[in-house]
Amino acid sequence: MTAEPPVRVLIVDDDALVRAALSMILGGVPDVRVVGEATDGADVPAAVAAYAPDVVLMDIRMPRVDGLAATEALRAAPDPPEVLVLTTFDADEQVLRALRAGAGGFLLKDTPPAEIVAAVRRVAAGEATLSPAVTRKLIAHVTAPAPARAPNTRRDRALRLLDGLTEREREVAVALGQGRSNAEISAELFMSVATVKAYVSRLLTKLDLNNRVQVALLVQDAGLV
Repeated sequence: MTAEPPVRVLIVDDDALVRAALSMILGGVPDVRVVGEATDGADVPAAVAAYAPDVVLMDIRMPRVDGLAATEALRAAPDPPEVLVLTTFDADEQVLRALRAGAGGFLLKDTPPAEIVAAVRRVAAGEATLSPAVTRKLIAHVTAPAPARAPNTRRDRALRLLDGLTEREREVAVALGQGRSNAEISAELFMSVATVKAYVSRLLTKLDLNNRVQVALLVQDAGLV
C-alpha cells in the first residue's frame, strides 16, 4: 500500500521567530513538510506558484499586503491551497473576513504544537479547524444585532440561499453551523460518515461555497444557530 504524500505547508508571517517556531513544530512530523516561507502577503502568489503547498499558514498583520487581502486573492484563484489564518484573536471582524473569503479556519498563535499539527492535517483533509470555544465567540459576533438603520442584507441573503435546501441538507448545514464534526453529525442525524461527507459536498455545490466553514457562517448569518 502506497503511503500518502506529506502535507505541503507554506508559512507566511513577517515575524522571523514565528516562522522559525512553526517550521520547527511542523518539521518534526513525518506526514507534514514545510516547503517554503514568505514574509508578506504580496509574496504569496509567487510562493504558491513556486512551492505548490497544500496548506498556507497565513498571518493577518503584515506590512505591505495583509493576510486578509492575500487570502481573498488566493482563494479566488483556480485550484487554490487551503488557508489557515494565524491570529492573536483580538480582531473578530478580521477573522470573519478571512473565513468568509474561504480560509479553512484559523490558529491562535499560542496554540500548543500538537494542536497546530492536527489543525494542518484537518484543513488539508477539508475539515474545519474551529474549536468549540472559538466557534461560540464567532457565533456571538456574527449574530450581534445589526444597526437599526441598516437592513440586514446578509441575513436576507443567507435565508434565501438556505431556502433552496432540502430538509436533510438543512439539518446538516445547521449542524455545521453548530461546529459539529462529521462524526458528530453522523451520530446526531443517524447517517454514515460517508453520507455526511456527501451532504457536505452537495451543500458546497448548491450554495456555491468553498468549504464547510463558509456553510457554518451562512447558517449563523441566517440566525439558525
